[in-house]
This record gives sequence, C-alpha cells and structure tokens, in this order.
Amino acid sequence: MALEQGSELVKAVVVLAAGVLAVPLFRRLGLGSVLGYLAAGLAIGPFGLAFFNEGQTVLHVAELGVVMFLFVIGLEMQPRRLWKLRREIFGLGLGQVLGCGALLTVAGVALGLAPAVAFIGAMGFVLSSTAIVMQILDERGDTSTPRGQRIVSILLLEDLAIVPLLALVALMAPAPPSASGTSRWIAVGAGLVAVVGLITVSRWLLNPLFRVLAHAKAREVMTAAALLVVLGAALAMQWSGLSMAMGAFAAGVMLSESTFRHQLEADIEPFRGILLGLFFMGVGMSLDLRLVLADWPLILGGVVACMAIKGLGVYAVARLTRARHPEALERAMLMAQGGEFAFVLYSAAATAGLVSVGVHAVLTAAVIVSMALTPLAVLSLRWLLPRRAEQNMDGVQVAENLSSCVLIIGFGRFGQIASQALLARGLQVTIIESDTDMIRGAAQFGFQVYYGDGARLDVLHASGARTAKAILVCVDDKEATNRIVALIKHEFPLTPVLARAYDRQHAIELVRLGVDWQLRETFESAMNFGLQALRTLGVEPEQVAEVEEDLRRRDAERMTLQLAGDREAALRLLHGNKWAPVPLTQPQREGRPMNPEAAGAIESVVSPQGARPAGETKPPELVK
Repeated sequence: MALEQGSELVKAVVVLAAGVLAVPLFRRLGLGSVLGYLAAGLAIGPFGLAFFNEGQTVLHVAELGVVMFLFVIGLEMQPRRLWKLRREIFGLGLGQVLGCGALLTVAGVALGLAPAVAFIGAMGFVLSSTAIVMQILDERGDTSTPRGQRIVSILLLEDLAIVPLLALVALMAPAPPSASGTSRWIAVGAGLVAVVGLITVSRWLLNPLFRVLAHAKAREVMTAAALLVVLGAALAMQWSGLSMAMGAFAAGVMLSESTFRHQLEADIEPFRGILLGLFFMGVGMSLDLRLVLADWPLILGGVVACMAIKGLGVYAVARLTRARHPEALERAMLMAQGGEFAFVLYSAAATAGLVSVGVHAVLTAAVIVSMALTPLAVLSLRWLLPRRAEQNMDGVQVAENLSSCVLIIGFGRFGQIASQALLARGLQVTIIESDTDMIRGAAQFGFQVYYGDGARLDVLHASGARTAKAILVCVDDKEATNRIVALIKHEFPLTPVLARAYDRQHAIELVRLGVDWQLRETFESAMNFGLQALRTLGVEPEQVAEVEEDLRRRDAERMTLQLAGDREAALRLLHGNKWAPVPLTQPQREGRPMNPEAAGAIESVVSPQGARPAGETKPPELVK
C-alpha cells in the first residue's frame, strides 16, 4: 500500500516538475505555454520516459480544466452580451462549421474514404480546440477585443455543435434488430430536462445560496461552493448525455450577473489554471508516437492538408463577413486545428461501429498533431502579417505598492487636464496608464505616471485603489471604462468613482453601473462654444446666462427621462430647427375667441396640461 502511494506521489511530482520546467522554457523561446505543456506530456508519457503508461487516464481527469475554463468564460458572458453576439454565434459560427465541414468531407471522399467516415472525420476536425484557442487569446490579451469576441462566438457555436453531431452518430449507427427509436427520444428528453433544470437552479437558487454562505464569512466554504457549482453542472450535463463543458458554460452565464461573479472567478482561477495545463499534458501523453512514426508521411501530410483546407474555409468565411485580411488570416491560423470534442465524436463513432479501431487511432493522432502545430502556425503570423508595435518598457515604472488620496486611470488629453485641479491643491495623486509612449511623454513634462491596466484587479490593488478617497476613470475606450467601473464598484463599493463618458448613451450605461459622477467628454466644451457664439452675436450676458440655465436644466431632465426609459418625452426637451408656420403679417393685438368652439381650439393648441411645443414660449396668436 505504501509502495503504491509512493509511486503515485512520484507521478504527481514528475507532472509538476515537467510543467514547471517546460512552460517557462517554451515561453522564453516565444513558443507559448500550450506547446510547452504538450512537449512536457510527450516527454513523460508512455512514448517518452514512460512515467505514465496510459495518457488517456490523465486526460479524463484533466478535462475538468476545460470545464472550469468554460465556466470562467461563461461568467464573462452576460445574457445581454450573448444576445448582442447572436449574429456572430449563429451566423458566423454556423457558416464556418458548415463551410469547413463541407470542404473537409469532400476532400475525404476524394481520397477514397467512405462518405460516413469522411463526414465524421471532417466534422471532428471542424470543432476547434476551445482550450488552445482561448489560452492563446488570453496570453495575448485579445479575449475582450472585438476580434477576440468574434472568435469566442465561433467557439461557442462549435461547442454547441457537438450535441447534434453526437445525435447524428447515433442515427447513422447500424441499429441492432431489437433496438427501437424510443431510447433515442428518451435521451433527447433527458437532455432538455437537464438544460431546463440547470437554468432554473442557476437563476433562482444559486444567488440565495451564495448570499447565505457569504454571511458565514468562511472563504473556504465559498471556494467549495464554487467548485460544487462547476462540477455539479458538468455532472448533470454528462448524465443527460450532453457536454460537461457546455453545462459549466451555461452555469457561468446564469451567474454572470450575480453580485458574486468576481468572487467565483477568483475562487476557480487556481484550479482552472492547473487542470487546464494538466489537460494539455494529457493530450501530449496520448500521442501514439509509434503510430505516427510508422505512417508519418500519411499522418503529417494529412494533418497539414486538413489544416490548410480548414484554414482556407475559415479565411473565406471571415472575408465574406467583411473581416479585414489581417483578422481573417489570424483567425484561420488560430482555428485551423481539431479540438478536444473531436476525441468525444470519434470515440462515439468507434463505439457505434461507424469507424474501425485503426481509423479511430489515426484520426485521434491527427487531431493531437494539429493541436501541437497550432502554436507554430500562430507564430508564423509574425512573418505573414506586419509586426505590431510592442510596448517598450524602458524608463517605465510598473504600479506596485502605491498609495495616495486620488487614483487616476488613463492619462490622455482628458486625464491630463483633470489632474491639474487636484495637483494645484497639493493632493497626492497616483496616475496609471497602459500606453508606455504616453508615460514617457508625460515624464518629459514633470509627471510621474505608472504602467498598469485599470481593468485588472491586481493592478488596482497595487495602485492603491483600496485606500484612495476617489478614483477618476479617464480612459478613452467605452468598453474598457465600463469594465473598470464595474470592477471598482464591486471591489471597492464605498470609494467614489468619477468617470469620463464617451457620449450620452455611454453616460447612461455608467449611471446604471453605479458610477458616482460622470461627464460626457465633449459636453462642457460644446456648451461653452455655443454660449460664446451667442455673445459674439451680441446677445446680452443676462440672456446668455438664462439660456445656459435652461439648457442645463433640460439636459438633466432628459437624462432622468432616458434612465426611466421614456425616450419620446426626452426628445421633446430638445430645441429643434425644423420649419414651423408663422403668420405673414403679425397681428396688432392678441386674438380672442368669439365662441366656445374657438376657445376649445385655442386650448387644444396650448395642450390640456399647459405644455407647449419645443421652442415656443407662448400660445400661437390668432387673428380676430
């Protein structure tokens, strides 16, 4: 017993040592952490140093890393955000799956494969590796960018596609004489019940549960509850015959608008990172080197051909949906590989008797090789695309252990002017900026600006956000501003937050996020510009002041009405310049009604509540 436990401990130490040694080395060489994990797994697997005899065992356990990764992705995908991405998910994603699947199926049939085998092999290869693509996007900081969100949308559709593909495999399988279609309908019903049950539990039961646990003030219990949610959702989906990863993703989406979102993400993060690395090592261990070396021309040539065909399909779909050449090429390189769901599809097809054991082994090896080649394909973008300007950190200090009265995030034109009033009063101000050129330029004018991304919680802590008496968000990107404000209001709810708004709609979004004060970046300058135009035209100062007071009152009322959702009423407060009828000859005296009908007509013009059309100061004069 002790010997068995000792051998298991040796394996755990070997796995950790391989990852610790390989990943920093490969990242130092510019090859990325994914390729480092794959190489480490290959080195200690059954076809390397043979510390492990069965890589699939490790792979099954490490799949939990992919599950947790998709849960974290789901936490970032609020339902309204998913609704905004519906065209990308069901348009772009579906187009890519169908287009690439058709190209690869035709290629397989042309090479002499049976249509069913060609279709299964093609559709498995179409399902890109969510783990690899998301890891690369995350390392490059592209997950939240527009092009990154489009790739995430496609990955979501591909993950959803595994469900109908598994159903197709079941339908294509040769049914035994005693089988009936009833069991299949039962499986479909079980899947629907699981999805509805998961949504119900996530939406109406989890928030009260976490609220009770938060009152207990036991951090380890919250961590255990977070793991319970992820693994419970995955288990429910697995029992119903669906994907574990999709269950975790659905649970994440349902909790994305919870007040405990950031806490859940922080609790899951350490487990997610370790298990995801273990998943990649398991993939490396599962690569059958003997099979690859025995048929290496066939496998390597087939993998390169499949990646080229799929990449061509991805590029074509991207260009047809109006993506620019650099984005389309980048997407093609990122998504040219097969993914972890291919293993699920191929195993189901082998179990159903649609593909032989030998074909199953070749297809699995091809997908693993394609996953290993992906980081190299992404590296080739350095030569295929113009090199992006990299941040030069010379002369730049990183935010660390700072503390001051005011924290300013963003030091462009807006932040520079905003800082002057604070500095004039001698207040201690910490300034962080993510553009190193801006930091060096500010230093030439006597400003100490630190490097840091205000959308990261660790940077906020290092910049002294917890002790600041006010935080000024002055960045010029709407989405970044929203992320920063949401993070600050969640982590430091008592700290006043003043934010720069891009436009009126953005100001409304910031108010709804809980910002303490916001200012549209062009409002004051445009207001003063218009008032100065009145002065230039000779309008008396008192009248200019009256106009300013009226405009500011109307603007505040419009904002209140828009926040309440009354857009039509808000529009009526604007001064317009549409043509309105006026009498050709001004009447000499005010008109008076001669009968009750005329009196009613005048009253209807004024309106029952006494309101007048925008721009009018008194009722229209009637000629007697």
